[in-house]
Amino acid sequence: MHVVTNPHFTPAPPPLVPYAALPCSAAEFRERALYWAAEFACCAYYEPNGAEYPHGPFEQLLAVTNTPDLAPTALAELESWLNRPATGPRCGFVTYDVKNEIEALSSGHFDGLQWPALHFFTPETWLYWTPEGVEIHGATVGVLAAILATVVPVEAPLPVATLRPRLPKNEYLAAVEAIREDILNGEVYELNLCQEFYAEAVALEPVGTFLRLTAASPTPFAGFYKWHDRYLLCASPERFLQKNGPQLVSQPIKGTIRRGATLAEDERLREQLRHDEKERAENLMIVDLVRNDLARVAETGTVQVPELFGLYSFRHVWQMISTVQAQLRPGVKLADILRATFPMGSMTGAPKIRAMQLIELYERTRRGLYSGTLGYVLPSGDFDFNVVIRSLQYRAGTGYLSFQVGSAITYDSDPEREYDECLLKARALLEVLGAAVN
Repeated sequence: MHVVTNPHFTPAPPPLVPYAALPCSAAEFRERALYWAAEFACCAYYEPNGAEYPHGPFEQLLAVTNTPDLAPTALAELESWLNRPATGPRCGFVTYDVKNEIEALSSGHFDGLQWPALHFFTPETWLYWTPEGVEIHGATVGVLAAILATVVPVEAPLPVATLRPRLPKNEYLAAVEAIREDILNGEVYELNLCQEFYAEAVALEPVGTFLRLTAASPTPFAGFYKWHDRYLLCASPERFLQKNGPQLVSQPIKGTIRRGATLAEDERLREQLRHDEKERAENLMIVDLVRNDLARVAETGTVQVPELFGLYSFRHVWQMISTVQAQLRPGVKLADILRATFPMGSMTGAPKIRAMQLIELYERTRRGLYSGTLGYVLPSGDFDFNVVIRSLQYRAGTGYLSFQVGSAITYDSDPEREYDECLLKARALLEVLGAAVN
């Protein structure tokens, strides 16, 4: 089992359970651990999928608590809460709607999921996967036995055949044309337009669905999060922000093309993306936005772009990814960094505030956790957060199932091509559900 580890994550070493000592395979242990964790009121799991990635992928970490409500639910509360002593990671998410706390913005669209705007928790127990085995931290008595005794249910039938669009295709195409007109009029340079597909009264088995999703789309920033009856099943390829000592790293994705059916076709498509002027222009605009965001919290002159227009392959797509890094000014805390950089430019457009105002005009669903961020904060103050994309969201109490997908609209955008890009990004999600879009 290959796990890319972060050398800066060095908690006090607890008893290690070697993989060889487990009475089951490492993969089966992970599966049982996830089903065990999902019985708690709140759990978070971060899955790197053994990925090789610049600055490393997520740590493989599972955390649980039965007291999830003793935690911050607004950015203004976050820093004082993080200042409390902790021996382990704090896990959580920030929804897109925290923009309303940072700027004079609002969100008035339909929300079938109703996550809190922000949520973090201190785990009672957490598991950390290493190359040698699994470490169990915190309240550890009986945990290994409980995990090994967890029964993995028989795989249930696929829950849904069709998902409906909140924004019908003809309205989506008209929105793209209207945004192109906004760009021509100088309102924005680029805008990320997203749309929701949803189903109601669905009986979904979240853990098994998440495991199928990561098998279908293994990505470096995958994650599973449960908060009461809400679930996030995330197969994100994108890092929002990582802090490693004084270094901040952001890796925005802009530029997508499908994988080829043959090696020759795959290479042709890769080169097509590399030389696509529209995709490169999109990427460069967001890199400039991220550079400006990081400069607000960075030491003067330290913002750099060590990789521009990098091409990375995933199961279904090639992605164009750039890396922006900076040295953080002393004394700047996570809440300050979020105020300077959130929401991430790859999910808004530029300039950011006007783009977010227009997003509210053209979209039909409150984004909520989609295009927010999921991550963890270590006792050292280092952290890693993804961009919540390529994700299913589910509210068990109502049976509401949803995913959102989007693309960056520029003046050169072709509406049909943008719609097709949305469906390409939805491909793994639809495969996992055995579903189609209506």
